[in-house]
Amino acid sequence: MTETGSVPPDAAGAVGRTRVGGYALCVDGDDRILLTRLSAIEVDVGAWTLPGGGVEFGEHPNATVLRELEEETGLVGEIDRVAGVFSHVYRRSRAADGRDLHFLGILYHCHVVAGRLRDEVGGTTDAARWFARSELGDVRLVEIARAGVEIAFARSADPGTSPG
Repeated sequence: MTETGSVPPDAAGAVGRTRVGGYALCVDGDDRILLTRLSAIEVDVGAWTLPGGGVEFGEHPNATVLRELEEETGLVGEIDRVAGVFSHVYRRSRAADGRDLHFLGILYHCHVVAGRLRDEVGGTTDAARWFARSELGDVRLVEIARAGVEIAFARSADPGTSPG
């Protein structure tokens, strides 16, 4: 990082890429969190992540998280509030054609209002499942999912926290 907080070009002089996404933290009454599994077209094939994805040009991240939740899980959600922002620079990322990738994920506390859980077909994820907190030790999670799980269960463990 430079003094201004920006990342300099990589060794080859290429400027990195920034990707912004919206991600849902859905925890149900049984203390389970909703996760989706990355499909064969993704870098971390078979790892579990939060329902969500990239903001399309001109799209508000609030719309992104709800669209992606429904696309990837079949569930319709509502946003309670922003939970936090995940930020990480992946050096020489395959997802950015070998350039550095600055990934920003806006995490939202959400709740499900309708729909039936189902797997996405032909997309970036291929399975959707509720996981109990006790099951997560054996589950391979990507970094944003690990951060989201920590935030989601910290919230559910605090009885003084209101959803919105």
